[in-house]
Formats: sequence, C-alpha cells, structure tokens
Amino acid sequence: MSQQASPRGTFLKIADAVKTRVEADPDMTELPSAADLMRDYKVSRGVVLRAFSALQRDGIAEPVPGGRWRVVRPGERADRRPLDTKIAEIITEEGLAIGARFPSASALAARFGVSRPTVTKALDKLEAAGVLASGGQGKARTVREVPHREERS
Repeated sequence: MSQQASPRGTFLKIADAVKTRVEADPDMTELPSAADLMRDYKVSRGVVLRAFSALQRDGIAEPVPGGRWRVVRPGERADRRPLDTKIAEIITEEGLAIGARFPSASALAARFGVSRPTVTKALDKLEAAGVLASGGQGKARTVREVPHREERS
C-alpha cells in the first residue's frame, strides 16, 4: 500500500495542531517555543516559522519581541502600546506633580508583568525625553515634566 502525499503542507498540520491546543486550553497565553515544536514534530525551524505565520494570518497568534508568540483570543483587547508610554501615563493617572517620587523599577515590573531590565530601558527613555529625573543609584526617580497627550482628531 503506497502512501499518497498529503495536499496540505506539514506547516499547516502543525498550525492546525497548535490551534487545536489553543482552543482546548482557554488559559493558554503563549504558544510553544519554536524549539519545542521542532523537537515534537521533527521539522526544521523554517517549517515552524511558516506554521507561526499561518496562525498569525488566521488571527490565532501574534509575535512578541524576543522570538515568542502570544495567543490572540477573539474579543480580547490588549494594550499594545510601548512600555514607556504606559509608564508615562502613570503620571497623569495618579496625578503626580512635578518633583513627586516615581514608583521603583521593581514595582513597575510587577505592575506590568515584565522584567526589571525591561522597565529600566523604558525609564531610561523617559529620562532622555525629560519626563523623569534620575536620582542616581539607590535614589528614587522623580517627575520632571507632566507628559502631554496627543489628541487625535
């Protein structure tokens, strides 16, 4: 009995299998890594990347900086703004005045669910923009300027 070649590509079979896993697990927020899929399906990185692209095209997943992929749920609204923008918004949301103490990098990392180095990079951008003033090592950052929101017409 000879085996007939499947009309669907291997990457589509992998994409379908991952889609089934996502649909079966409502708590799943991140796709398996490329390395995991390469190992599980014994395929190349290129095949896995094509599977990820198929999932993105179908609205199931989206890439995240660092090479990972996030699950996209229908009706779910996620804040995709850059971290420095979200952090700057704290000044207006919490009514911080010029000279007020700004939350620590550790507190912001916990609040936004990211690592401290990631928060530090965002804070450095805000310092360069003149929004925050650095107090130096071990000293609290302070608000230097209240950011202005751009109004869209």
